[in-house]
Amino acid sequence: MQLLSAFSRPQTVPVGPATAPRKNLWILDSWRDLILYVGTPLLLVPVFALAQARWSPQDIYLFVAAFGAMGHHLPGMIRAYGDRALFERFKWRFIFAPLFLLAVCSAFFWWDLKGILLIVFFWGVWHGLMQTYGFCRIYDAKTGTFDALTRRLDFAMCVIWFATAVALSPYRLSDTLDTYYMCGGPFIPPSVVHHGQQLILLAAIAVSVLFLVH
Repeated sequence: MQLLSAFSRPQTVPVGPATAPRKNLWILDSWRDLILYVGTPLLLVPVFALAQARWSPQDIYLFVAAFGAMGHHLPGMIRAYGDRALFERFKWRFIFAPLFLLAVCSAFFWWDLKGILLIVFFWGVWHGLMQTYGFCRIYDAKTGTFDALTRRLDFAMCVIWFATAVALSPYRLSDTLDTYYMCGGPFIPPSVVHHGQQLILLAAIAVSVLFLVH
């Protein structure tokens, strides 16, 4: 209730309903989110298609690894080791994790073990899908969606489609299998690989249907 005193005697009147704040469904805004986050894969597909007409996949990979990794990792390093509050919060992790990785990589190099290549590859896939999952959860939070089923479907979509991209990419699958055999892995018959690709694709379609229906 609110007390008013004008020309009439003081009286109480009901307070009008407060206007609910408008939900912001975007991280930046609709257009910048579409270009920088949501639609980026669609923008990159024609770029890589044109690049493959001029350069080999190995050259494209080296270019992305050299320049893309610099732009990706350097800001993270600056924040991790330049932000005092963040560094104090995760001090021992930031100190010992690089030393541990250096020791592991040195051991693999010293004994000429190829397994580090598979570890790095699968870590890269996991890292990418978890970043995508993080964006899914950000947009879910902005719409007020916090239920467990949505969270699990978001995670399942990221896992299955990243796995599908690897399994159905001739170059990536061939390169992964070559590395796997260099590590001493047992032979996988082509029929098993083919059936595995079909199962992964069917699983991706099924998860996508559940995601859309939900």
